Amino acid sequence: QLQLVESGGTLVQAGGSLRLSCAASGRTFDSAVMGWFRQAPGKEREFAAAISWDGSSTRYVDSVKGRFTISRDNAKNTVYLQMNSLQPEDTAVYYCAGRRGFLRISVASGDYAYWGQGTQVTVSS
Repeated sequence: QLQLVESGGTLVQAGGSLRLSCAASGRTFDSAVMGWFRQAPGKEREFAAAISWDGSSTRYVDSVKGRFTISRDNAKNTVYLQMNSLQPEDTAVYYCAGRRGFLRISVASGDYAYWGQGTQVTVSS
């Protein structure tokens, strides 16, 4: 099993930067694809970024490409989301998600079995 706890969300001005962290407990973190999803008020949860179990591959939704960077430190059981040039449309609850078992990156939330509680990111204009 994986237990995930996000941190780092806060209020930031447009153009600013934030780094979200997701700390995982459990011995299978280093075999898990990790993803970040986000849910804005009144909208469905959407894929933002994901990273392969070994960190060799990443994938992003088009709206964050060039601004967000996902990374992981398997020694620390932590995955990060560095967010730069934040815009008001990035305002959402950001969720960390895990997909165990040396599987491929997926953009589908249903493919992730493990979820954190979410952290709020608010970008003011």
